[in-house]
Amino acid sequence: MVSETPSVLWQPNAQTIEHANITHFNRWLAIHKGLLFDDYDALWAWSVAEIPTFWAYLAEYFDVRFHQPYQQVCSEHEMPDTTWFQGSTLNYAEHVFRQRTAAHPALVFRNESGGGYEVSWEELAQGVSRLADWLMQQGIGMGDCVAAYLPTVPEATIGFLAASSIGAIWSSCSPDFGVESVVERFQQIAPKVLLATTKAQYGGKIFDKTESVQGLINALPSVTNVLLISEKNTPWPTPSTTWQTVMQRPVKELNFRPVPFSHPIWVLYSSGTTGPPKAIAHSHGGTLLEHLKYLTFHNDVKPGERFFWYTTTGWMMWNFVQASLLAGATAVLYDGSPAFPNLTSLWEMAASLRINHFGTSAPFIMACRKEGLSPREKYDLSGLRSVSSTGSPLPPEGFAWLSEHLKPDVWPISMSGGTDVCSAFVGGVPLVPVYLGEIQRRALGCALYAFDEAGLAVNEAVGEMVIIRPMPSMPVFFWNDPDKKRYRESYFEVFEQVWRHGDWVKLTSRNTVIILGRSDATLNRDGVRIGTAEVYRALEQVAEVKDALVVFKEATATSPSFMPLFVVLAAGANLDEGLQAQICQVLRKTYSPRHVPDAIFVVPEIPYTISGKKMETPIKKMLMGIPAEKAAHKGAMRNPASLAFFAEWVDQSDSGSQKPR
Repeated sequence: MVSETPSVLWQPNAQTIEHANITHFNRWLAIHKGLLFDDYDALWAWSVAEIPTFWAYLAEYFDVRFHQPYQQVCSEHEMPDTTWFQGSTLNYAEHVFRQRTAAHPALVFRNESGGGYEVSWEELAQGVSRLADWLMQQGIGMGDCVAAYLPTVPEATIGFLAASSIGAIWSSCSPDFGVESVVERFQQIAPKVLLATTKAQYGGKIFDKTESVQGLINALPSVTNVLLISEKNTPWPTPSTTWQTVMQRPVKELNFRPVPFSHPIWVLYSSGTTGPPKAIAHSHGGTLLEHLKYLTFHNDVKPGERFFWYTTTGWMMWNFVQASLLAGATAVLYDGSPAFPNLTSLWEMAASLRINHFGTSAPFIMACRKEGLSPREKYDLSGLRSVSSTGSPLPPEGFAWLSEHLKPDVWPISMSGGTDVCSAFVGGVPLVPVYLGEIQRRALGCALYAFDEAGLAVNEAVGEMVIIRPMPSMPVFFWNDPDKKRYRESYFEVFEQVWRHGDWVKLTSRNTVIILGRSDATLNRDGVRIGTAEVYRALEQVAEVKDALVVFKEATATSPSFMPLFVVLAAGANLDEGLQAQICQVLRKTYSPRHVPDAIFVVPEIPYTISGKKMETPIKKMLMGIPAEKAAHKGAMRNPASLAFFAEWVDQSDSGSQKPR
C-alpha cells in the first residue's frame, strides 16, 4: 500500500537544475557517450545496472590521473572479493592539489574562543611539503602508518595530505577520546609516527592532555617519533619534535608517490560493538572516486565555495570534509563545542564566513529547534545553499525547522552512509524535491535496496538496508584479518554476497528513502557510533557493577532519544548517587561524554542467548514498543525469565511512573 505523500519542503528552481554539476555530467554523457537520461532516476538505474561502465566514465569525466593505466575496471569476483581498476596507480593528495589556486584559501579555521586564520593553497602546499620531507627523514615510507591524536585543526589536514602524498597510511582520533579507547585503535595498526597535542579546548575550558599523550606513547612501542603541535613542555620517553621546528624546514617541490588503486589511504574504526573496534582500511582510488562523485554531484559543491561540517577527527565526517578540497572548495574547520557559548555560535560563524554548505548532525538541529532558535532573524545567511545532516535520522520537525527558522530556500540534505565506506549511500540530489522527513535519493553507483527476512526486495515497507552490487569505496580489508573472516562476518553473514549495513530502511514509491535507525546493537548517539563493548569494558573498572546492558533508542516525532544503562549490582552494593556518579565518571574518562547514559537502572539479570551473547537488540525493540514475545526468541535464550523485568519496566515507563532523567 502506497503511503500518504508528505509535503514538499524544497523544490529546485530552473536555475538550480541548469547549473547543477550533475546536469553537466548528464550532458557530458550525452555528448561523449551517446547516453540520454530523462531524469535522475533513469541515470541512477543505469549507474547500478552498468557498474564497470559507470565508474570508468566517472574516472574519465573527472580526468583522474592514472600514472599507470588500469587493465580492467573491476574483477568478476562477487563481494567482498571485487578488485577495482587493476594495474593502475594514482594518488589522492595529488588530485587535491590539482585545485591549487590563489583565488581563494584552501582552509579557514575557527575555534570556540573566536580565534582563527586562513591557510592559502600555497601555504598548504608548503606545509605538506615540509612535513612529507620530515616523515621520509624518519623512515616513513609506503604502507607505514601515521597516527594523529589531534582536534579539528589545520595541522591535521596537513598531516593527512603529507602522509597520503608519500603513500603512508593515515589514522586519527580526537583528544576527547579516553586513552584506553585510542590505544585500542592505534595498537592494531602499529603507527611509526604519532602527531599529538598536549592541549585541547572544549566548552570554554582548556584541557591538559600531556598525561594522555604520555600514556599513548607508553602503550605504542611501534612509535619511533612524536610530532607535537603544541609547545614541547616536558621530557618525552620517545624522541619528539615540535610542529614549529618542522615548519621551519626548507620548502621542497611537492611530490606525490603513485600507489596502486587499492593501496590504503587511511584506517577508520568501527564502533566496537562485539569487541575491539575493527580497523577498516580504505583505498586511495576507491575513496577518490567516491568523494569526487558525492561532493560534486550529490552535494553540488562548486570551486570557490565554502564547505563546513561540524566533526572531530575521530568521526569519518572529518575525512569527508577533506574531500571538499577535491571539488575546489575551501574547507572550513572548527575546533571546540558546537554549543559554546551557546547554540547560535555555529550559525554566527556560518554568517560571518559566508559558508555555502553547512554540515551537522540531527541531534544538533533538534537541539536548536528545542531551544526555540531562529538564526534567520539574527544572522545574514544569504550565502548558505545547503544544510546537510547525518549521524542519525533527521525527524520531520528537524527538516521543517531548517526551512522555517534558518532560510526559506535552503536545500536540506539528509544523508546516510558510514565509516564503512567513508561516504553516503543515500543523500542529496539537486534535481528533485525534498519531501518532509525523507532522504532525496540513493546515490549514483549505489545499488541499495530494502530486504525482508527472506532476502527479497521490498518497497513501501521497512526492511534491512542492503547493497547488492560492489562499490569501489567499500573497505579493501580489515587490519589483522588476512582471510577476511571478520570482514565477511560484519557485512555478509546475513545475506550471501549481499552487503547488510545494519539499518532499517524504507524505499518509497517516490524513490525517496526513509531510514528508521539501527537494526543492530550499535549505539548511534549524537551522530557518533558507540560500541556497547566499549561501555562494558569501561564498567569492568567499577567493582560494584557485576553485569550490564546498554541500548540506544533513536528519537522519533513523539519521543526524544534515550540511552538507558541496566546494571546488575554486586552483593551489598546500592545504586546511590555516589555509585551513579562513579559509573558516569568512568565512562566519560575512559571513552567520552557520549558514553554516559541518560539513566541507570538496576535489574536482577541481563538476558543472554544460549551461546552467551547479551541480547541488546531485543531490549531495544522492546523500548520501541515491540512486545517481548516478538522482540526475542525465548527458545534461543539462556535465561528467558530475565525478559519479565524489561517488559514490566517498559510498561511502567509508558504509563509515566518511571521517567528517564
